[in-house]
Amino acid sequence: MAQQGFSTSEDQWITLKDGTRLATRIWMPDGASDKPVPTVLEYLPYRKRGGTDPRDESTYPVFAAAGIAGVRVDIRGSGESEGVIDGEYTPRELSDACEILEWIAAQPWSNGNVGMMGISWGGFNCLQVAALKPPQLKAVISIASTVDRYNDDIHYKNGTHLSAQLSWAGTMLAYQSRMPDIDLVGDKWKDMWLERLEGQPFFMEEWLAHQRRDDFWKHGSICEDFDGFPVPALVIAGWADGYRNTPLKAVEGLGDKGKAINGPWVHKYPHFAWPKPRMDFHAEAIAWWKRWLDDEANGAEDLPQMRAYILDGPRPALRRDRDPGYWVAKQAWEAPQTDTLTVAADGTLNATGASEGTGDIYLRSPLDTGISGGEWFTLKPDAEIAGDQRIDDGGSLVFETAPLADESVYLGAPELSVDVTCDGDWENLAVRVIDVHPDGTETRACYGVLNLAHRDGNETPANMPQGEKTRITMRLDAMGYRFAPGHRIKLALSTSYWPIILPSPQAPGLTIDTASIRLSMPLLGQHERIAVEEPENPDPLPQYEMRLPEETRRSVERDLVTGLTHYRIYEDAGLEVHPENGLRTQEIRNEDWSIDPNDPLSMKGDIDWKIRLERDGWSVSTKTTTTMHCTAEDWTITASVTAFEGDREIFTKTFEKRIPRDFM
Repeated sequence: MAQQGFSTSEDQWITLKDGTRLATRIWMPDGASDKPVPTVLEYLPYRKRGGTDPRDESTYPVFAAAGIAGVRVDIRGSGESEGVIDGEYTPRELSDACEILEWIAAQPWSNGNVGMMGISWGGFNCLQVAALKPPQLKAVISIASTVDRYNDDIHYKNGTHLSAQLSWAGTMLAYQSRMPDIDLVGDKWKDMWLERLEGQPFFMEEWLAHQRRDDFWKHGSICEDFDGFPVPALVIAGWADGYRNTPLKAVEGLGDKGKAINGPWVHKYPHFAWPKPRMDFHAEAIAWWKRWLDDEANGAEDLPQMRAYILDGPRPALRRDRDPGYWVAKQAWEAPQTDTLTVAADGTLNATGASEGTGDIYLRSPLDTGISGGEWFTLKPDAEIAGDQRIDDGGSLVFETAPLADESVYLGAPELSVDVTCDGDWENLAVRVIDVHPDGTETRACYGVLNLAHRDGNETPANMPQGEKTRITMRLDAMGYRFAPGHRIKLALSTSYWPIILPSPQAPGLTIDTASIRLSMPLLGQHERIAVEEPENPDPLPQYEMRLPEETRRSVERDLVTGLTHYRIYEDAGLEVHPENGLRTQEIRNEDWSIDPNDPLSMKGDIDWKIRLERDGWSVSTKTTTTMHCTAEDWTITASVTAFEGDREIFTKTFEKRIPRDFM
C-alpha cells in the first residue's frame, strides 16, 4: 500500500535465532533504499492488527513522512507472531527485543540507529531494553511506564494490593487468548492459536507469588542501576493516570539523561489524550528522534528537565474534557522546598500554628470507603477519574485549612509523617490531599497509600508492634496543582481505599496521634511559564466503521439486605471494521467488585471477557473468566479460557491456585 512520502507493509517477518517468526508492520519513508533512515521500534503483545491499529496509524505515517521508519512488532505468542508468551517483561521478551534491534540495524534501509517508544507495556520494555545496552538503541520515549516494577505498576503500591492487578490479569488472559488473523498467516492460524491457548500462563499466579519487592520485581526495574542507564530518555505521563509518578522519578534518577513531561491526561498518547489540553506529540517526538537517531543539531538535549501542567482547580464532572491550568518548565529539577501543614488544637490544618492536634483518634473506615476514588488505570476522562471527594469523607478523618488568602502552587511528591498505633498485625493507610472549592465541591489533588507492614521498605515487611505508637512516613503520588485564593486544602486519612486497594485480612483500624501529623507539600518554586503546542488535528485517530455501537457503564450499588457494596464496570468496544484489511473485532469486559463494609474477608473480584474476530466465512471468539477471593491466610484465584470456532467450542482450560498472603 503506497501513500505520499512512504509505504506500509505487513509482509516482512523477523526470524529469531530459535526459529520463531515475529510479525511486523513497517512504515517506510520513500527513498530509504538510496539514503538509509533512522528507525523507531514499538514492541507489544497487544496486536498490531485488531489491536493498536488506530493509534499506530495516527503516528507512524507522520514519522515516515518526516524520514523516520516505524517498525511495529508483535511479541511472540501475540497477534500474528509465532510461539507462546511466557510472562510480563521476561528475560526472553527482552532478549527477543535485542535480536529485533540487530535485525533492523542490518537492513539496507536502516542507518543503524534505532529508537524505542511506547505507552504502558511498550513504555516499560523500551526502558528495560535500553538498560541492557544494545548498541543499536540510541534513545527512548517512554509514556505511562515505571522505573520500579513493584511500586509503580498495576500490581502493588507501597505494599498495598491493587485491585487492578486482578483486572489486568483478566485482561491479559483475554488478550493472549486472541487468535492470529487468517488473512496474514493462512491455514496455520488454528494450529498457532491452539498452541498459544494451551501454553499461555495465567499471569496472576506468578505476580501473586511475589507480594514483596524481591528479585522478580527488581528484574526490569531500571531504578536498580540509574547510573548505568545508557541513552537519553523522554519520559511522559498524565496526572489522571496511575503512572503519574514516573517522569519525576526518572529525572531524579537519570539526571541529565532524563527529560520529563507531566500533562493532565489519562493513560493515552498525548496527541489524543483527555482531558485536554493535548500536546503536539508528533513534533516533540520527531525532534527527539532527529537529534538522537539522525544527529540533527536541534537542541533537544537542552530541553528543560521538567515540563508540567499545573492543574488549576478542575472540578469533578461526569466527563472532564479540558482541565484548567497552565504549563511550567524547570530547567533543572531539584528537590523542592516545602510547606509543612500541621493540625492545630481546633482541628484546622495550618502552616503556621502550633501542632497541638486534637488528641488520639481511633479510625476504622468502612471497607467501602474509596468509591469516589476513580480507578488506578484510567483510559477515559469519565468515572474512571476521581469524583467529588465528599462521598468518601464520611469514612475518613479529615482536617482542612481556612480559606486561603493567597494561592498555593505545588509540584512534586508530598510526604506525610504521623504517629499511629495498631492493635493488629498491620493495616492500610490511605491519604488524600483535597482541593475544597468555595461551594464545598472537592477535587482530589493527589493521594497515597501504604501497607504499614511495609513501613520500613517493600523487601522486608514486618508486623506492626501492637499497641505501640509507631512513626510512619509515606511519600504520596506526585502532583502539579494550584490551590486558588478562597479555596481550602483538606487532608483526609482512611484505613480503606476500596476498590483501588484491597483490605488487610484483619482491618483492625488505627489510632492516629493528630498532634504528630506533618504534611510536607512541595512548592513549585522557581520556574518559567511556557507554551506547549497542541496538535493541529483535533481528532488525529482514524475513524473505523462501527457495525455495533460502543457502550460503557459504571455503577456503585449498596445492597441493604445483604450489606454488600458492588462496584461494577462494563465496557463494550463495539464491533469495529478496519477499512483496509477488513478485520472485524469486538471486545466486551465485565467486572464486579464486592465487599461487606464490615468484613475484610468478604472481598471478591469477578472479571469476564468476550473477544471475537471475524471475516466473511471465518468467525472465532474466546470467553475468559477470572475470580479472586480470600481467607485470612490465603488468596484464591481461579480462571478459565474457552475458545470457539463459529459456535463450536474447540478448547477449554482452567486455572486454580491458592497462594498464602504475605503481609498483605
